[in-house]
Amino acid sequence: MKQEKVRNLTDPELRQQERDIQDQLFRLKFQLQMGQSESLKKIRGLKKDIARVKTEIRRRELEPAATGTEK
Repeated sequence: MKQEKVRNLTDPELRQQERDIQDQLFRLKFQLQMGQSESLKKIRGLKKDIARVKTEIRRRELEPAATGTEK
């Protein structure tokens, strides 16, 4: 998932995307432990996608504070 795509998502969509990716990551890790899969590239990619989503969520949380709502 590219950063531009992440930035175009709404807040609820971002939260849903994060849950979906975490679920996929859990399943892949489980398969890896069971010996059914060896997709380390996919796991690394999902971890990076989670980081992108979380970074965007945090950026949006901090954005109002940076625009000058300070006292």
